[in-house]
Amino acid sequence: MGDSRRRHAEELRALEVGIELGLTLIDTAEMYGSGGSEELVAEAIAGRRESVYVVSKVLPTNASRRGTIEACEQSLARLRTDYLDLYLLHWRGGYALEDTLDAFAELQQRGAIRHFGVSNFDCADLEEAWSLRHGTVIAANQVLYNLEERGIEWDLLPRCCERGVPIMAYSPLGSDSARLRKHATLATIAARHDATPSRIALAWLLRQPNVIVIPKASSEAHVRDNRAALDLTLTSDDLAEIDRAFPPPTAAEPLAML
Repeated sequence: MGDSRRRHAEELRALEVGIELGLTLIDTAEMYGSGGSEELVAEAIAGRRESVYVVSKVLPTNASRRGTIEACEQSLARLRTDYLDLYLLHWRGGYALEDTLDAFAELQQRGAIRHFGVSNFDCADLEEAWSLRHGTVIAANQVLYNLEERGIEWDLLPRCCERGVPIMAYSPLGSDSARLRKHATLATIAARHDATPSRIALAWLLRQPNVIVIPKASSEAHVRDNRAALDLTLTSDDLAEIDRAFPPPTAAEPLAML
């Protein structure tokens, strides 16, 4: 979002409706739309900054100690705010993780960010981070997690639960959301609940207390459909059908990324 002026009004309306419906966590990054996403978010949250929870991310190419601080300052300027609620390392790159975490801690001390965390970290990455000076206060790990990508359930999700680190599930409707929207099993379950397959896929994630779900929604209709997933409770029969159609992992898998 934020990379097309042609869709600007529709995307802005989607964000505003989401906030009005209580979907007040907004996830963005300096990479999205080359900063255009953050500028779009700035418009949506103008006059109501205190009622939203804003998440942004630093690119690994900017994640040196000095570069992280400069990237955060630029994100704050585009967002027209003086603080982020959560700031994440988008994925691991060439800079020392300790330097990035040191920068996060400095930004936190300044009041520029309230919390910091990581994205696309597997168990080994997290264990390394937790061993570092500021790694013990990592507040979240944002990873690819949906019905088609359940690999984190083998080790990463349980380990994060043990440490009290929430998982932020990106692309919760899959890399090709149309595929899940047309899946026969989800369609059958959706019919029983007078819902949509997308709502079923989101409700499956939302039932887990340590999982935050961040579906992209660039239209008002999409936002309203996402919001309806919060009112949907899946039965044990529903969950069993889903497991048969989308089996959980039976061994450790490499962390999936988009």
